[in-house]
Amino acid sequence: MRMLVAAALLITSSAAISPAAISSAAMADEVDDAHKLAITGRDAYWNCLAREYPRDSNKALSDQEFSSLIANVCPSERQNFRVSLIDFLSLQFPKQDADANLTTANRAIDLAQKDIVTAFTRRRAAAK
Repeated sequence: MRMLVAAALLITSSAAISPAAISSAAMADEVDDAHKLAITGRDAYWNCLAREYPRDSNKALSDQEFSSLIANVCPSERQNFRVSLIDFLSLQFPKQDADANLTTANRAIDLAQKDIVTAFTRRRAAAK
């Protein structure tokens, strides 16, 4: 009788654990997929910015004009990166405030733009 009760408890407890384990694995897969989308969005945005960098029409621009140009190019890639990064952050850090995730995404975009402008500025300075 004790063996029957112990077996029933074991089956019941393992059945209760399985959905949680499955849920945890599914959540990990969802976070991993969101991370991949955020990286894809980042790469698409960076590649778009990089295509703007060497254009002949930009050679006559001042640093400030180029900075303004970069801030306004690639709107769909920029928005896709922002949304995919926010989605990833909200899954990775579910207790984080949504405004903090938006701030982080916007900061990542600002840093990408700053890197392209810095490269442009250094290239112009080296050419002089």
